[in-house]
Amino acid sequence: MRIRGIPQARITQAEARLPRWMIGLGVAAALVSLLLGRTRFAAGFAAGAFIAILGYFWLQQAVSAALSEGGAQVAKGLVFKLVIRYPLLLGILYLFYQTNWLPVEAALAGFFIPLAGAVVECLYQLGGILLPSRTRSEQ
Repeated sequence: MRIRGIPQARITQAEARLPRWMIGLGVAAALVSLLLGRTRFAAGFAAGAFIAILGYFWLQQAVSAALSEGGAQVAKGLVFKLVIRYPLLLGILYLFYQTNWLPVEAALAGFFIPLAGAVVECLYQLGGILLPSRTRSEQ
């Protein structure tokens, strides 16, 4: 099956790489913050990134279930996860803001890890188009 000229295998590979990009970028950013001596920032960033990646997985599960069911009813647990995503994000931010336990700015930065992973995947795809490898087989 092809979607607008994109081979299904390429889409599947990109879907598999995206969580790895997010986790890798999150860990790398937290480690850099730790090496710079910003322990609280690293912890807040890691917490925000964890929650954002968890939200991404919940969204991916819900979309996969909705598309695979062919219009049938989606499980209530998946609907609950979808509904709770944003209140959970706001609740965590409010907790950090009120208690000053971890920096709110760090958690906010961590919330953008899925976006950063998507940008890196786009750059990876673009690099594959502009700089094709001679050993890479046609997909």
